[in-house]
Amino acid sequence: MTHEVFNQPPPLEGHNTFTLDVALAEALAREGAGSTRSELEELGSLAGTPEAIEWGRLANENPPVLHTHDRSGHRIDRVEYHPAYHRLMATAVGHGLHATPWHEVRPGGHVARAARMVTWSPVDAGHTCPISMTYAVVATLRHSPELAAQWEPRLASRTYDPAYAPAGRKKGLTAGMAMTEKQGGSDVRANTTTAEPAGDGSFRLSGHKWFVSAPMSDIFLTLAVAPGGLTCFMLPRWLPDETRNDFAIQRLKDKMGDRSNASSEVEFDGAIAWMVGEEGDGVRTIIEMVNRTRLDCALGAAAGMRHGLIQAMYHCRHREAFGKLLTEQPVMARVLADLAIESEAATAASMRLAGAYDRNEQFARIATPVIKYWVCKRNPGHAAEALECLGGAGYVEESPLPRIFRQSPLNGVWEGSGNVICLDVLRAMERSSESIEAFREPLAAAAGTYRAYDEALRTLDEDLAGGVDPWDARRVVERMAVLLQAALLILDAPGFVADAFVAGRIGDPGVAYGALPDGVDVDAILERALPA
Repeated sequence: MTHEVFNQPPPLEGHNTFTLDVALAEALAREGAGSTRSELEELGSLAGTPEAIEWGRLANENPPVLHTHDRSGHRIDRVEYHPAYHRLMATAVGHGLHATPWHEVRPGGHVARAARMVTWSPVDAGHTCPISMTYAVVATLRHSPELAAQWEPRLASRTYDPAYAPAGRKKGLTAGMAMTEKQGGSDVRANTTTAEPAGDGSFRLSGHKWFVSAPMSDIFLTLAVAPGGLTCFMLPRWLPDETRNDFAIQRLKDKMGDRSNASSEVEFDGAIAWMVGEEGDGVRTIIEMVNRTRLDCALGAAAGMRHGLIQAMYHCRHREAFGKLLTEQPVMARVLADLAIESEAATAASMRLAGAYDRNEQFARIATPVIKYWVCKRNPGHAAEALECLGGAGYVEESPLPRIFRQSPLNGVWEGSGNVICLDVLRAMERSSESIEAFREPLAAAAGTYRAYDEALRTLDEDLAGGVDPWDARRVVERMAVLLQAALLILDAPGFVADAFVAGRIGDPGVAYGALPDGVDVDAILERALPA
């Protein structure tokens, strides 16, 4: 035989993405949503099926296609998706990843939804973009109760309806966001899209939006310059008389990752929209939506780390080299353990943040940008190291690792890239001493166990006491994030996890993953990360 296949892992399928994630299950209970465990187990079982995994593959290998006109030359601006994408969306909506915390009110609603996002999104991260925006839009839409009463019931529907049709004919709706313009990017106050009063309570918007994700959504929140200044608007794809709004999709973006999700450039030519919140108060109004999508950026990065970790560990438990399984090789075992504690820290921080939204805590004001910045910043390096654990087998497109790697920088770019986020942390601290104290509570509660942690906390307090210079923004926010992750692990994770994190991130940090100091209980960490 010239081609006998051996020493190759079987496909990773037939597993439960929730029950294998011990840290996520513990966070679900700790943050007040333990009663939803059976629902998470059901979703996790589906996420591990060969069928669902294939949906994700097909949706990415067959990206959306834009049809600007019909055969007769009429403008239609319709985006066509592969059937697998619709299966993914139907599952996400059917399991309430889009709006349940707002309309199925129960303790831990935001936490339960966050856990669903982490459990399901490894199947395909791209389709969770419209899911996230549909979830987040409610927080801003409620600034205008009449609009909320009109649109929320259909946004909350657990029926996914992909029809290209007016909203009144559909059983369920999705929402998008259109903020970014070419000349401004994250500086939305530089936007030039205009909004002219139409005389009947509506406005006519004219301008160009540089990035509009999920352009087949039914409604969008957008910013435009009204006579009273930059204002938030709700813009529907179809008008009440069931004619198309003046919403022209110019092209779809050719992205390095996130291939299943359509991102587009859109032109408004007198498009009709309704004001949300107060005129001239657009940023303050839409930030409610942005904060929730920033939470989802952190959750998406945490889910990506977990997916990459499991792929790497599974491979190494089935692959031999130099007479041993890769997991039995000390240097590889330390790499995997390092990836595991990074993944658990990301999950703990993101789920703690979701709990803060359930409890309406001041903690969320500063913790949202801190966690979003750091977890998303750590994701690309984590994905690259996980890929390398598979060697060349991880670099080929048949492996899921290239898709994980291409997706990994996205959450760092979405909803404010790193510098914008760090400056937002500084602004939040300047405006509210209460938020600083709320952020410090878990940090202070974790003190007294590790000398390295206590010394780092004292240094952070010195940084914060004198006010933070923008030149130091990244350094201070990084320290805040690492100390918060350490604190959460000290308070809630097994001692061997906290020991490893404090030693490897604060006491004697290495540069590359796998450079953990001596004394770390690698075997216990790996068994916790992926029970045998």
